Amino acid sequence: MSAAEIVLLHNPRCSKSRQAKEILEQAGLNYVERKYLDEPLSKKELMELKTKLGRPVHEWMRSKDAGFKEAGLSAELAEGKLIDAMVQQPALMERPIVIRGEKAVVGRPPEDIKALL
Repeated sequence: MSAAEIVLLHNPRCSKSRQAKEILEQAGLNYVERKYLDEPLSKKELMELKTKLGRPVHEWMRSKDAGFKEAGLSAELAEGKLIDAMVQQPALMERPIVIRGEKAVVGRPPEDIKALL
């Protein structure tokens, strides 16, 4: 991925994710759409994403989702265990996430992605 390339980690069934896609399109930006449920991120990619987001892992997981609790996860777990859980269950990752170069942002609300543009 080049420094200028924009990647949208996208779930087409999510309204916030669709709104983020619309923001990118209205801005006239070229981007790569990655449907992370169909093409999950590897452990290495998730570790890189953690660095780009600059936030603790539990802050960009769907911790209020039933799957989070069903998997026995909590914000207090080691970040490595949380990342391993996202490798196994990509739906645990918050969406949408936009990556541009060495920075990334969770698009909740979708307008937050404008900071990267």
